[in-house]
Amino acid sequence: MSPDATLRVYVNAGPVDVPKSATVLEAVMRADPELAAGVRSGDRTVTDSRGLPVDPGAPLHGGAILRVTAARHRET
Repeated sequence: MSPDATLRVYVNAGPVDVPKSATVLEAVMRADPELAAGVRSGDRTVTDSRGLPVDPGAPLHGGAILRVTAARHRET
């Protein structure tokens, strides 16, 4: 990939280069396929640098900071 076709984002403090059209989940997948599987299954969630939840299907922007954490399940 040429530098003009990629974005640099950060997943759990590690740099990841992804295509400009990549989603949050694709960035997590590139960083760590096991974490991505956890996001898909609902066992893990993705947050932004402020700790707010991020939709795994959301598009990315350059410099995005993502953290993958254990999902909190509410008991009903």
